[in-house]
Formats: sequence, structure tokens, C-alpha cells
Amino acid sequence: MFKEKVIHFYDKNYKKLLILPMLLLVLSIAQIAYQVYSTGDFINKGTSLKGGSVISISTETDVAVIREFLDERFPGQGINVRSITDTGRQIGVTIDTPAQTDEEITPILAALRERVQFGDDDITVEITGSSLGSSFFRQTFTALIIAFILMSLVVFLYFRMFVPSIAVVLAGFSDLVETVAIFNLTGYELSTAGIAAFLMLIGYFVDANILLTSRVLKRREGTFLDRFKGAFTTGMTMITATFAAVIAALIFTNSPVVREIMVILSIGLVVDVINTWVQNAAILRIYLEKDSTHKDAHHSHGGHHE
Repeated sequence: MFKEKVIHFYDKNYKKLLILPMLLLVLSIAQIAYQVYSTGDFINKGTSLKGGSVISISTETDVAVIREFLDERFPGQGINVRSITDTGRQIGVTIDTPAQTDEEITPILAALRERVQFGDDDITVEITGSSLGSSFFRQTFTALIIAFILMSLVVFLYFRMFVPSIAVVLAGFSDLVETVAIFNLTGYELSTAGIAAFLMLIGYFVDANILLTSRVLKRREGTFLDRFKGAFTTGMTMITATFAAVIAALIFTNSPVVREIMVILSIGLVVDVINTWVQNAAILRIYLEKDSTHKDAHHSHGGHHE
């Protein structure tokens, strides 16, 4: 019953609803532009991508107190303190710092020993050089761009129609841009694993959009709305199943890497619902209506001429 009400509302307002994804895309581009202006990067980079060190301590401590203490002791250095949790219970803390040499890390470790009780077995330090981090980011970002371009080519070769193909590519582009913008607002920092999550999202975006586009273009039975309903039911089943896995991982994981990946996937899934089932669907419907009107006018003109 609820699904029928949603589809009925969409049927009456699909052109007006196009404002939502367009506005979201404009705001996302504005956020990324501001991010570049204020930080020099379009996304919040983690230590593994910009260089620095990650200090992990496997003991319970007050994260807020440690954060405030380190900010006072090392002002302006951008030290980030996060808790490590396991099923909601804190089991440790990680400190991201810009320090890249033993000489730079030693004062931070000495300061931590003043406030946190830990043994040598309770602490690990991982160091990434700035050149290595920036080089890896360039390579993986290039891989992301190439993956998107190849996806676009496959879409054009499969459908061989300009407007539907552009609609799929636009939806994918919007998904990526909006996911980046919202990710920036969460305060998370992108690691190497996070880039893998964006590559995973490209595959998911393509699946959802090709499902919709194939159903409404290549099938002939029923009206557009009938074909849309079938695709929408399948698409929502896919999203619900994926969301269930993402939520379970967010609840039960104690890995910051897995949590980051799941946050990116959850953002991507939400924006994909808007860009696939509101934006792409509306563009396809307008395209088919205009194509039908053009064909009817052509046949009418041909009949009159005879």
C-alpha cells in the first residue's frame, strides 16, 4: 500500500521532483569547491594518503580529554584522536598526526605517556611518507577516473541511444560527487580503503541504473509506469539487502577501516536512490514521451501526405 502511494505521488510530480537531485548536485559541487578553497584538497585525506603517522593504543581512555590535551600541547598540528570500539564498547584509541620521523613522533609519545597508562605491547605506530601517500592517491584516483570512463563507454555501447546513456552517466557522476561532498561533512578522513569503497560504488550505481533503463526501454509490455514499478521493486530489494549488510557491519565492527568503507557505501546508497529512481527515471520518461510524440506526429504527417 505504501509503495503504491509513493508511485502515485511520483507519477503526478515526477517533473517537479527533478529539482531535488539537481539541487543536491549543485550544493555538492559548492561544498567540494569550498573544500578545495579552504584546504587545497577536494576531500578530507587520511594519514595513509597525505602522509603522517597513526598511533594506536589498545587501552580504554577518555578521547575528549586526550584530544584537548594534545591540541594544547601541539597547537595547529591537526592531530586527530578517535576511539576504537567493539560492539559499542571502547577498546582503544587512535591518534593521527602529521609527524613522519622518529624525532617528530617521540614528543607526542612522551606527551601521551603523561595522560595514558599503556605498555610497549599496547601501542603500535605506523608511518607513511608524504610522497608515498600523495603518489598512491594520484594512482588510485586515476584508476577511479578510468573506471568511470570505461563504465560510460559500456553504457553507450549497450544502449546506443544518446539521451538514455547520458542519463545513466549523469546519475553515476552525481552519485560520486554527492557521496564525496557528504563524506566531507561527516568529518571522516579518506584512507586507501575508502578509495576502494568508491570503486565498489561505481559498480553498484551502474547496476541500479542499467536495471531501470533496460526495463523501461527494452521491454514493450505495459505502460512506462508498469515497467518502472517492476524495476523499482527489484531495485528496492537490492538496496534493502545491501543496507542490511552495511548496518550490521557498522554496528558490530571495531575496525576504523571497515567503518569508513561502510559509511561511504551507506552515503552512496542513499544518494543513488535519488539519482536513479527520481532523476534518471524522470529523464527517461520525458525522453520516451517526446519520442512517442515525435513518432505520432511523423505518422500523422505521413498519413495526411498520402
